[in-house]
Amino acid sequence: MISGCSGGGKSTLLAELARRGHAVVEEPGRRVIAETLAGDGSALPWIDMQAFARRAIEVSLRDRAEAQRHKGWVFFDRGLIDAAIALEHASGKPVAESLCREHRYHREVFLTPPWPEIYRQDADRRHDIASALDEYERLLAAYPRLGYNVVILPKAPVEDRAAFLLERLGA
Repeated sequence: MISGCSGGGKSTLLAELARRGHAVVEEPGRRVIAETLAGDGSALPWIDMQAFARRAIEVSLRDRAEAQRHKGWVFFDRGLIDAAIALEHASGKPVAESLCREHRYHREVFLTPPWPEIYRQDADRRHDIASALDEYERLLAAYPRLGYNVVILPKAPVEDRAAFLLERLGA
């Protein structure tokens, strides 16, 4: 699992891991936004965060099931835990612990730290850096609470980040 601060270089890192031949799973949230914008609905984080998070949970569960067909490492750009934490934050209801107990990722989770120098808003990332930092703090607290060992990725060129992650996993 690669999670962390929005705009911290997760997708770039996943692209590098894919270039090196590893299976990767794109961020569920970006796919939910694209599907919603292409059709009808309000499952967009800037309109209905609860609907967005619920849809991201559905996509994440499907991703996990599909990833089981791969041999070797499969790297996720965010996923079930991020979506569950978003739903908790939006609804005030505890959902992460029960949901994430049943659907586990590798015990080591890699977080991209806040990196304001590379942070950019775009059509799908409409929130500002302050909101990204708040989300990062929630994730930084949630992953250990859910039994994961958090590894903070270095602020380094993508090739170095990928090497660090793969070395840490013995891959």
